[in-house]
Amino acid sequence: MAKRKSLIKIKPKSFTDGEVVKVSFMVMHPMETGMRKDKKTKELIPAEYITKVVFEYNGKVITTMKVWESLSVNPVFTTYMKIDGAGVLKVIFTDSKGEVQETIEKIKPKG
Repeated sequence: MAKRKSLIKIKPKSFTDGEVVKVSFMVMHPMETGMRKDKKTKELIPAEYITKVVFEYNGKVITTMKVWESLSVNPVFTTYMKIDGAGVLKVIFTDSKGEVQETIEKIKPKG
């Protein structure tokens, strides 16, 4: 299975230790509900959607999101977190077909 493209974005771009930042995670995913028909074959397109997203910072879970099939294609998930020193932010998602992938971003506060 090929790795899906994904992106972690932190705002503001420059932050200090102890500051609360906005973390957004976007993943290229079809998010098929299983209720849409292929225009050419008239067959139902099999369901394939993200079911769970976990944000971790230095191995500690920040938040877990349970997801349903009604989200848009290429969804964006957003949370807020307090920066507690330098570390690694990891976002892990699981989809309805059992695919599990993770994206990692190194965090380095200024000052």
